[in-house]
Amino acid sequence: MSKFKEALERGKQAHRRQEDHAPDDEADEDAPVPDFGTQATAWLNDVVVASLEAAKAEVASEVTINIVTMPRGEFEALTPSLRFQIYKDRGLEQEAERTFTVSTQVSGEVSVSAPGMVAEEVGNIGDKSDERFRNLVVRLIEDAAKA
Repeated sequence: MSKFKEALERGKQAHRRQEDHAPDDEADEDAPVPDFGTQATAWLNDVVVASLEAAKAEVASEVTINIVTMPRGEFEALTPSLRFQIYKDRGLEQEAERTFTVSTQVSGEVSVSAPGMVAEEVGNIGDKSDERFRNLVVRLIEDAAKA
């Protein structure tokens, strides 16, 4: 698990450096504003998929992380969502997979839920910070590793 936490710290530092070197927003005033579906899909790709891929690479020997692809029409919905699974791989005797759903709301809030779990807010599509989502993924990985 420590490898994953170290990777999280490296990601946070890289994100901070990127923010420090970001161009001024004044130059972007005339740029067209993307629609909500585009912004939500970009957030899911930039934050959720990137975080899950990083976690998947770090903890491959301990747990399995699957990103469940959504049918094209469903992914382009007004409020896009994404599903993923985290479970401990026990060879032929695989643990029951728990599926989590990352949902966007029209308000811009993003939450993660699963059967038997209260939905947890993990961010806003206007904020590209992945800290809250990554912290949740760490907890879910730890829970799966304990099982």
